Amino acid sequence: MTYQNLEKTTMKTWAEGDRPREKLVSRGRNALSDAELLAILIGSGTRNETAVDVARRVLTGFGNCLQELGKASPHELQKHRGIGSARAVAIAAALELGRRRQTVEPKDRPQIVSSRDAYNVLAPLLVDLPHEEFWMLLLNRANRVIGRERISSGGVSGTVVDARMIFKKAIETLASSIILCHNHPSGNTRPSQSDLDITRKLRAAGEQLEIAVLDHLIVGEGGYYSFADEGKMSS
Repeated sequence: MTYQNLEKTTMKTWAEGDRPREKLVSRGRNALSDAELLAILIGSGTRNETAVDVARRVLTGFGNCLQELGKASPHELQKHRGIGSARAVAIAAALELGRRRQTVEPKDRPQIVSSRDAYNVLAPLLVDLPHEEFWMLLLNRANRVIGRERISSGGVSGTVVDARMIFKKAIETLASSIILCHNHPSGNTRPSQSDLDITRKLRAAGEQLEIAVLDHLIVGEGGYYSFADEGKMSS
């Protein structure tokens, strides 16, 4: 009997496209899935699984929810095959660093308490653009900005908004709420029927995911329209 085939499957033996470390370096951390990021912490797989396979199985055990994974103790993590004490501690430490990062309030994380605050943060990104862009602010529980994301860029009369992309970003950053924003190159800030429909759709989706959509701003020449100020977020 030979034991050559019983070696652990390490990242060096994977196809190049399946190596999360190399993928992070070449394409950036945002290109990696949750399982691939977790696989980097795990390091290597078992006899029959790659590290990504192990990571996917661990995530499935926590309902594919990073928040639930973040609550797990090293002892709970070790209940999953392929996760020893060292790996469990590494995962717990990494997730704790991520949690602490969210509580830090650096100078570039202003607190948003009104539509004017949101406008002041987003307007510099949108004013004077000759085409339409859709952005969002990601907020933590204290309503402080933890991210600014451009969702799409379009033409003069519109841009495509993908709800899946919006809430994927919100979940990845552990945002508690979001504020939507887009510009009207024409300068007219009144919402179109399409603006009303997408706001209603995204607000409903946010309720299902427990991520509040606080407002939707339309930025135009010299001002803005706030759905929240106009009572349009509850209709």
